[in-house]
Amino acid sequence: MDITGAELFVKALKEEQVDTLFAYPGGQAIDLFDALYGEDDINVILPRHEQGLVHAADGYARSTGKVGVCLVTSGPGATNLVTGIATANYDSVPLVCFTGQVPTGLIGNDAFQEVDIVGITRSICKYAVTVYKREDLAGIVKKAFYIAKTGKPGVVVVDLPKDIQREYGSDGYPEKVEIRGYKPDCSVHTGQIKKAMELLNHAQRPVFLIGGGVKISRANKEMLKLAEITGVPVITTIMGKGAIPAVHDLYVGNIGIHGSYAANTAISKCDVLFSIGTRFNDRITGKTEQFASGASIIHVDIDAASISRNIAVDVPIVADAKMAIDKLIEKAKPLDIKAWVEQIGEWKKQYPVTMKKDGMTPEKIIQAVNRTFDNAVITTDVGQNQLWATQFLDLNERKQMLTSGGLGTMGYGFPAAIGAQIGNPETDVVVISGDGGMQMNIQEMATAIVYELPITICILNNGYLGNVRQWQEMFFDRRYSSTCMRYRKSCIANCNTPTECCPQYTPDFIKLAESYGAKGIRVTDEKEIMPALETAKNNRKVPTVIEFIIDREENVMPIVPPTNALNNMILESEDS
Repeated sequence: MDITGAELFVKALKEEQVDTLFAYPGGQAIDLFDALYGEDDINVILPRHEQGLVHAADGYARSTGKVGVCLVTSGPGATNLVTGIATANYDSVPLVCFTGQVPTGLIGNDAFQEVDIVGITRSICKYAVTVYKREDLAGIVKKAFYIAKTGKPGVVVVDLPKDIQREYGSDGYPEKVEIRGYKPDCSVHTGQIKKAMELLNHAQRPVFLIGGGVKISRANKEMLKLAEITGVPVITTIMGKGAIPAVHDLYVGNIGIHGSYAANTAISKCDVLFSIGTRFNDRITGKTEQFASGASIIHVDIDAASISRNIAVDVPIVADAKMAIDKLIEKAKPLDIKAWVEQIGEWKKQYPVTMKKDGMTPEKIIQAVNRTFDNAVITTDVGQNQLWATQFLDLNERKQMLTSGGLGTMGYGFPAAIGAQIGNPETDVVVISGDGGMQMNIQEMATAIVYELPITICILNNGYLGNVRQWQEMFFDRRYSSTCMRYRKSCIANCNTPTECCPQYTPDFIKLAESYGAKGIRVTDEKEIMPALETAKNNRKVPTVIEFIIDREENVMPIVPPTNALNNMILESEDS
């Protein structure tokens, strides 16, 4: 039977078991939306901005393990996805993004709302393609889902011209796909596993360094088992945190620019560094020539291009993290490294990651989140709020964190929480955001309201773009350039000392939340933290915005200064 391309599009989504579609209509996608009208099997979510839409699809995908799916119109609809595409692709999130396009006969003529979205996104996604023939549509959609979720997951962009949507053709949809030149092989090389275990078994000071790849492959339980069998301490990147419970005795902490003293020092002094699922990016290595300089390095990663790209390794293993860990468990045995484990324990006790201040601090707020929510998806925005969250959240098998790691996208946290809540309706979803990042996609409050999502939104409000301000304070002689969020035209241009005379913050987050129909709570005292969070948890009708007024010049510590090695840390602020 012949059907339109738009009708085949809907059939394809159903064949791929898509139950949720994040979509925003427009002229070049209207036929697709018409085909979706009245469909009971696909829940179409209408956010308030395409960037909010793609971050929501990202949060849905990360929290459920399914492929996230987007649909937007051409031109500005498509270009508004760009930041979200790069965000998801950097963090290996499987998304398929469909974009409307002008008819094929108009492509290249600068038609109304025409952009070359394939050309724009080719370098920031896994695959991008325009459908030029109706007979190719089914196969291309099948390939899109296959590519997005296999091998190293990523984003696929499928551009659908309007005439292809309207053209009649076969209703057939392929059951499987063969792609020439794309044969992802996740199998594990037995010889490399043997070499790795020989190195590990002879180590005196070994550590596991775990990145986001372990969580992407859903290998948390296996990683915990491997660590417990060997007794090897576990250090994580920000994206890897939660791979084993944060309160486990073998968990050391995060590595990197804001890593813990114990984690950074252990990396600097280890003799075998066993890394699984991390790219060794600059945020975790510090000065690369001094990174684990005395260690033999083993690197497991599904992406061969990531191995030895930033840090030269001794034993490369190209494999899916879960499959590799399963093979490692088969050969694992307890190691005699008691003195090393005790040494790391002493570093943790001597230099804990904590905020030594009275009153309401981000640490106390996040610890209260830990106590209040025992089964939750927690999203963060980007900046100081993200770094405090990664330092103080107690993640485990019942609590996962979603954050923008590779691109560091402000405005990610709130819409990602919307996607996570839609995908996990019975689970508590909490946002930890700064005042700056919250404003980047605050229009999605309307989305949370209309879909009746009981999200708890924690805004850590210091009145600054805090992460940049901290760098300006520490490394740019307190030249607070364009970071004060309470600035008014009447303020002096070179102000770098916040006082009680500063203008009121704009907007009033509580009034703004209430104007949308959400509940708003402002917290200014430590004693109010727990009651506010408990109120939010019990509010199952609408979102709850809790604005925590924190110290305006609170810093994230410790910190590794720019161009320094990991073991050269500033542990406390000067005013601590």
